[in-house]
Amino acid sequence: MNEIKLLNALGALTVDLASEEQVKDVSGAPLGYAGPVGIKVRIVADHEVMAMVNGISGANKVDAHLINVNPGRDFKADLIEDIRMVQAGEPCPKCGAQLQEARGIEVGQIFKLGTKYSKALGATFLDENGKEKPIVMGCYGVGVSRTMAAAIEQNHDQDGIIWPASIAPYQVIVIPVSAKDAKQMTIAEELYNELSKLGIEVVLDDRPERPGVKFKDADLIGFPLRVVVGGKATDEGVVEIRQRRSGQTDLIPISDVIKYVREILPIL
Repeated sequence: MNEIKLLNALGALTVDLASEEQVKDVSGAPLGYAGPVGIKVRIVADHEVMAMVNGISGANKVDAHLINVNPGRDFKADLIEDIRMVQAGEPCPKCGAQLQEARGIEVGQIFKLGTKYSKALGATFLDENGKEKPIVMGCYGVGVSRTMAAAIEQNHDQDGIIWPASIAPYQVIVIPVSAKDAKQMTIAEELYNELSKLGIEVVLDDRPERPGVKFKDADLIGFPLRVVVGGKATDEGVVEIRQRRSGQTDLIPISDVIKYVREILPIL
């Protein structure tokens, strides 16, 4: 049963499963033996239930079931609604194709508030006839944290997060291999400042840690681009730029780093 469908069918705010004591009080039998035949409660049935022929149900007696139970003849439903949980393989009600199951993440919500608050607050409007009516209100929201969770679930590997550049908290990380090397630090800081001036979100990892630790942390956090300033930067004038998603690594002249970053970020 789909609880949301049941809530809508009943016009209720909440529904709860009956306790074992409540089931026994209503049916006269313990859990597992309650049934619709002769029970003194309101019966809400799905359309599938009403189409059943010669079904089996609890007999409202201990250790007893009824066979050949037919709706309409043996019991009547007070309300017949679509309250069943749809299953994969069933036909789509619009096109007839088989339905498929897929995992989803809720990133936003919509609630119909109706006129409860507008009536209390006196929030009204004039209709086409000039008559004052309360505003029908709604609540609409997109959760930033949910959006982030959805992005991470779809973009990760065994090493950590792979942020899409468009929503990455930081798009580039500049890592000097040795924070004790003055030349490496100078090049790293210059690249950091130039990227920052262009509005690119960039981090400078100047921690006195081993290179492997910095690289592992960069992968875990998921920076789309990693710019490594090492010995080749000081000796050959090139830095290593690695794309987090593909793992592709390129050696780029220091003078071309800004151009490279600006061209590659939009497609990451």
